[in-house]
Amino acid sequence: MAGLLSRLGRKQKKTVRAAVVVAAGSATRMEGIDKVLTLLADVPVLVRTLRVFQNCDDIDEIVVVTREDLLVEVSQLCKAFALDKVSKVVVGGKERINSVLCGLREVRQDAELIAIQDGARPFLTQEVLGEVLEKAEATGAAAPAIPVTDTIKRVENGLAVETPDRSSLFAVQTPQVFEAGLIRAAVEKAVEEGVALTDDCAAVERLGMKVSLTQGSRENIKITTPLDLFLGEAILDARDGRVL
Repeated sequence: MAGLLSRLGRKQKKTVRAAVVVAAGSATRMEGIDKVLTLLADVPVLVRTLRVFQNCDDIDEIVVVTREDLLVEVSQLCKAFALDKVSKVVVGGKERINSVLCGLREVRQDAELIAIQDGARPFLTQEVLGEVLEKAEATGAAAPAIPVTDTIKRVENGLAVETPDRSSLFAVQTPQVFEAGLIRAAVEKAVEEGVALTDDCAAVERLGMKVSLTQGSRENIKITTPLDLFLGEAILDARDGRVL
């Protein structure tokens, strides 16, 4: 009887999941607009991003990584919008990979899965998030992705030298979700070796780990240029005012 109760207790144990939201970029492609603080329908982009994780029952903690000059403002936004899963707001590094490492070091030590999300990707749905969390728990590493629809050319010195088969190409989105020990080791190694990666999957791929892909969404855009703000407004209009 005691053995049965012990097994039942293990089955009911909830996996601790954390999210690192990276919002430390310089926004150079936004023509001086700070993308994470820009308003979309009167709500800052970063707040819309954080709300998805706040409202997900499977996320236990959120760590936000931002620039030093935004530290106070981002902290105040988290309080103002009652984002109580945000445990820490910390300063990032020079490159994205350094900022990810800053966030990973602040995540609670008992976290078993860690999702890494772009702070300027505010249209993530609970469905996409739930699926990638489930896949990462099963495989150790997962990310949402969508098929590439444009023809891609590999270019050298301004000349097209190769046309890869489009059917095998996917655009990877965030959140990218990993077993905690794996992503910590992978990012630490990349930083130690001075490899400036823009994609967290690439860090674990360098260790020989395969990343499972789940169904992404064409709405799950990253606000990178001023045009993306117009696209974001269109997405909100299309959603007919549904709260993220």
